[in-house]
Amino acid sequence: MASSSSCRAWHCLLALFLLSSSAYSQLSPSFYAKSCPTLQLIVRATMIKALLAERRMGASLLRLHFHDCFVQGCDGSILLDDVGSFVGEKTAFPNVDSVRGYEVIDEIKKNVELLCPGIVSCADIAALAARDGTFLLGGPSWSVPLGRRDSTTASLTEANSDLPAPSLSLNLLIKAFDKKQLSPQDLTALSGAHTIGFSQCLNFRDHIYNGTNIDPAFATLRKRTCPAQGPNGDKNLAPFDVQTQLLFDNAYYRNLVAKRGLLNSDQVLFNGGSQDALVRQYVANPALFASDFVTAMIKMGNINPLTGTAGQIRRNCRVVNS
Repeated sequence: MASSSSCRAWHCLLALFLLSSSAYSQLSPSFYAKSCPTLQLIVRATMIKALLAERRMGASLLRLHFHDCFVQGCDGSILLDDVGSFVGEKTAFPNVDSVRGYEVIDEIKKNVELLCPGIVSCADIAALAARDGTFLLGGPSWSVPLGRRDSTTASLTEANSDLPAPSLSLNLLIKAFDKKQLSPQDLTALSGAHTIGFSQCLNFRDHIYNGTNIDPAFATLRKRTCPAQGPNGDKNLAPFDVQTQLLFDNAYYRNLVAKRGLLNSDQVLFNGGSQDALVRQYVANPALFASDFVTAMIKMGNINPLTGTAGQIRRNCRVVNS
């Protein structure tokens, strides 16, 4: 009798442990509520300072989070430097001389470490910076699920293969997002991040010189600073959204309807295909876009996070703890 009751107690303990460990592995907006209650204030204050120095940084950090999540999941792997024999993701074709804002992540991490040493992951800091960048440029805000841990690895190969290229067709874009459990609706909503920020001539040259679905006046405007023959002008920047380049609004979709998408991968969302109707809905209803964007950002932030005891909390976002 005693053995069966102790066995039952053991089962209860096991069940409790499994429940708590599975809960532990889920992300939650209140993850740091006790361990680092000032976290969100520190991130917001550092982000305000960064955007006062350069408004474009809001767009840059939103993109950094996207480029992190699409490679090995949202694990801070993009932040790792090439050190000795360690090869990170920063030199991958979609990232090199292109992803920026690493020093702002360093600054946030430094400020967080002063008050909460060894508690908050770089992956979570990147997710919060992306949210604040969006909000501070006039976009929506949302509760960011937290509790990600930092990777001890990076993948140059996956960064080169899985980050969607600006030349992709709609079909290939849908496939690239589906690989990350993101729907075509998520793709179209997340692409709205291109309502802010800039792109380099080498990313849109082919579209403005050879694209068939582009407003001729817009193509002419962009050709002024993007010469036909690279590498001449490769790094020259143009805004995704000519009208409100650093305001997070729904103008991106109005541009698509007017055939003024900067990248081929922008304009394919409105080119007689499956996303045309949704693009028109986002033009007519900015609140719907904002709400779908938030839903998609939370979904993207949930791509394969390291939780529980997996990974580590890096002391320095650029290197694995020694």
